[in-house]
Amino acid sequence: MSETPQANSARKALVLFSGGQDSTACLAWALERYAEVETIGFDYGQRHRVELDCRQTVRAELIARFPAWAPKLGEDHLLDLALLGQISSTALTEHRAIEMLANGLPNTFVPGRNLLFLTFAATLAYRRGASVLVGGMCETDFSGYPDCRDNTLKALQVALSLGLDAPMTVETPLMFITKAQTWALTESLGGAALNELIIEHTHTCYLGERTQRHAWGYGCGSCPACELRARGFQEFSETAS
Repeated sequence: MSETPQANSARKALVLFSGGQDSTACLAWALERYAEVETIGFDYGQRHRVELDCRQTVRAELIARFPAWAPKLGEDHLLDLALLGQISSTALTEHRAIEMLANGLPNTFVPGRNLLFLTFAATLAYRRGASVLVGGMCETDFSGYPDCRDNTLKALQVALSLGLDAPMTVETPLMFITKAQTWALTESLGGAALNELIIEHTHTCYLGERTQRHAWGYGCGSCPACELRARGFQEFSETAS
């Protein structure tokens, strides 16, 4: 269970920030709770690399639109994990059709991605004096990724803390909420202004499509990530109206 914002007032967090909807929600969540917040992103040869171009725009918009959060938002770090793309054969790292595999997993699953991301993030956090890692992993809108499961991340939290010989908390504020509830969460954190920022400036589409603008944001509209985001936004809008 997450601590109260007051209990976290002296802690520093490092947010795994891709430039997408979920990680932006997590960044806002962390800025509301922690005294200092830094961000980390990963370039692993993803075909939707445009998300990396969105990261700095989102950070700049958060600083401009939310003055209470601006002093808390610290440095950004971008790590080159091209090796992950080189050893992966997936629809996220190669130009191929998205489909389900015989093992029941979608071929957008990049084996070990979140495990590596969190390990590298913990290494950086240790050096930067941060004791909290925040990620947008989620079970409720489960895409078939075993490294998004709560048990996986709890086990990793233990391993990281033992390996560093220092407590390292892994926070996943979206773990048990739907995409519709994610929109509601960001509205509760930053109002309509934050949701407008997410619609206009974040990127979640697996195909890296940013020429088509929908009510929920930019994307191809047909990949699993777009369909999930669109459905969640529709459910949120119907509930809010």
